[in-house]
Amino acid sequence: MHNDHFSRHAQQVLTVTRGQELSQGPGSDPSIARSWLRCVEDYHLDPAQTIAPTVLEHGRLLESRERLRQVLHIAGSEMNSLHQQLSGAGHAVLLTDARGVILNCVTAPSERKIFERAGLWLGADWSEACEGTNGIGTCLVERQSLTIHRDEHFRGRHTGLTCSASPVFDPHGELLAVLDVSSAREAVSRQSQFHTMALVNLSAKMIESCYFLRHFEHHWLLRFHLQAESVGLFSEGLLAFDGEGRICAVNQSALNLLGQVRGGLLGQPVEAFFDCSLDQLFGRASANATASWPLRSRDGRHLFAALRGQPRPVPPPVFKAPEPPRMPGICLADPALQNEFRKALRVFERDVPLLVNGETGSGKEAFAKAIHQASQRANKPFIALNCAAIPESLIESELFGYRGGSFTGALKDGMRGKLQQADGGTLFLDEIGDMPLALQTRLLRVLEDRLVVPIGGEPHAVNVRIISATHRNLLERMQDGSFREDLYYRLNGLEIELPPLRERSDKAQLLDFLLAQEAGTQPVVLDVQARQALLAYAWPGNVRQLRTVLRTLVALNESGTVSVADLPATMRQGRTEPTRGTHNGLALEDAERLVLLGTLERQGWHMTQTAASLGLSRNTLYRKLRKHGISRNVGV
Repeated sequence: MHNDHFSRHAQQVLTVTRGQELSQGPGSDPSIARSWLRCVEDYHLDPAQTIAPTVLEHGRLLESRERLRQVLHIAGSEMNSLHQQLSGAGHAVLLTDARGVILNCVTAPSERKIFERAGLWLGADWSEACEGTNGIGTCLVERQSLTIHRDEHFRGRHTGLTCSASPVFDPHGELLAVLDVSSAREAVSRQSQFHTMALVNLSAKMIESCYFLRHFEHHWLLRFHLQAESVGLFSEGLLAFDGEGRICAVNQSALNLLGQVRGGLLGQPVEAFFDCSLDQLFGRASANATASWPLRSRDGRHLFAALRGQPRPVPPPVFKAPEPPRMPGICLADPALQNEFRKALRVFERDVPLLVNGETGSGKEAFAKAIHQASQRANKPFIALNCAAIPESLIESELFGYRGGSFTGALKDGMRGKLQQADGGTLFLDEIGDMPLALQTRLLRVLEDRLVVPIGGEPHAVNVRIISATHRNLLERMQDGSFREDLYYRLNGLEIELPPLRERSDKAQLLDFLLAQEAGTQPVVLDVQARQALLAYAWPGNVRQLRTVLRTLVALNESGTVSVADLPATMRQGRTEPTRGTHNGLALEDAERLVLLGTLERQGWHMTQTAASLGLSRNTLYRKLRKHGISRNVGV
C-alpha cells in the first residue's frame, strides 16, 4: 500500500519537474513546483527513495548546540509555551540552526517515537538538499514563513507530515534559526494550519526580539512604535547604538517604521534619523525602559519610544551658530542632485525664487517639498497648486481667493486662496507654463507688492516664498507670447534641472527607498531577477511611474517576496516603452547628442544662445556636453 502511494507521489513530482503543468494538487502551487525542481535538478534527489535521514554524530551536535547556546536558552520557554497553546497532542515543536539541523524538540513523551520514526530527531539534517521539500528546508531557502502540507513534500516518506516553519533572523538580518511545528496526524487540513502558522510566526518574532535585547544588553537600545501601547511588544522597532551615538544594529520592524534599508542606517549617527539630539536621548534613558514618550523621525513620522540604558544628565544649553538644516528624508544619493539641492536651499533661504525643470513625473513637487522641509519655514504651510490640472475659469479663485457673495455660486463666507493659505510658508506652482496670461500679470504684481487682492475683496499682505516647476520650454512660450518675459525672470532666481529617472546614478537606492515607503510595516523584498529587471527598465514615466508600479506590487503581494513573474509584462520581457525625446528609432541618448550638436552648430557654438534655445541653464548645458563627450573639436 505504501509502495503504491510512494510511486503515485513520485510520478506526480516527476510530472511537474518535467515541465508538465498540473491543474490541481500540490504541484499546481508555483512555490512547491520550484522547490521540487530544485530537488531534482540541483540536489539530484529521488522522491521514491526511503533512505534514513542524515544525522550529525553526537560530538558535532553538541558543537552546533554550543554555537546557538543563547538562542536555545531563549527559545526553550517559548517552544514549551507554543506546544501548550497547540493543545500539545499530535505536534512537535522544533528549532534548527541555519543549516537545517534539529537542535531542540518539544513533544509529548508518549509521541516522541512517532516523530522519530518520521525522522524528526535531534541532529537530523532537514535541509532541502538532504530531505527535499519540507517546512524547515524550504523555509531556509525562501527565507520566509510557509507551510508544507502532506503531499507537498518532495519525498514520499514525508507525505504524512504537515510542517509550518518561520525563520528567525539575527540583529544584522542574517538567518539565525528556523522554528517549526510538525504534525503527523492524518486529519490535519491545510486550512487548519492558518492558526498554527500565526502562532509559529509570533513565537519566532518573540525569539528574535529577546535575542536582540540580550545580544545588545551592554548597548543603548531604542525601542519604538507608531502606537505607545505597542512599545515593548514583538512588533516594536529595535535600534542599538553605541556611546558615540553610532547605530550598531536594527531589526526589520525598525527599518519598516523608519522607511529605511539596513545599509542606510548602520554606522550612521542616531540623530540623523530622529528629531532629537543625542544628549536629549541619553537624558530620557532608564534601566528598565518601561515608560514611552513621543519621538518624531526626521521625515516627520510621529512615534513613541523608550530608551534602555543608564540615564545621563542633559548638559546646559551652549549658544552656537545655527547649523544648516539637515537633508530631509528623501532619496538624494545622486551627487549631482545633492549639489543642486544644496544650492537651491541656500538661495531659497535668501528669498530667491526657484524654477524647477524636469520631465513629467521626475519628482519636481517632492524636490520642492524637500527644500521647504529643510528650510527655516519647515513648520509653516507648504501649499501646492497644479496650474495644468485646474480649469482656467477656477485658477484665479484658487490662487487669489474671493470675498463671500462676490459672484454667483460663491461661498457665503468666501474662500482664502492658495497665496493666503501659504502665508509664512511656501507656495509651489506646478506646471507654471500652463498658467493663463491674465493671471500671470496678477501673480507678477503679487510678487512685486507682496499684496493679495481676493476677488471682490481688499488687499492683504502675504509673506510667501515661491517655487515654480514646469516640463515645458518657457523660453519658447515667451517667444510665442504665451508666457510673460518679466514673470519668467521674476520666477527664475535659480533654475534647477531635475534629471529623468533613467539618468540618475542613485536609481538602486531610490528603488529601495520607495519600496520601503510603499511597504510601510509590511515586509516586502525584491528577488535578484526582479530587482535587475526594474533597474534595467527605462521608466518613461519617471519616479511617478516607479512609485505606482511598486505600490501595485506591494498591494498584490502575499508572500513578502516580489519575483519577475509579478512584474508588468513590459518589464518582465525587457521591453522599453516609447520615451519622450527619441528620434527615428534612435536610442534616447543618441538622439539627445544629435540635438545638442545640431543646436550648437546653428548657434555657432555660442553657449549662452545654445542654452537659451534649448531652454536649459548654462550649467545644465555643460553637464550634458560632458556627459556626451562633446567639445568644439569633437564631431559626430
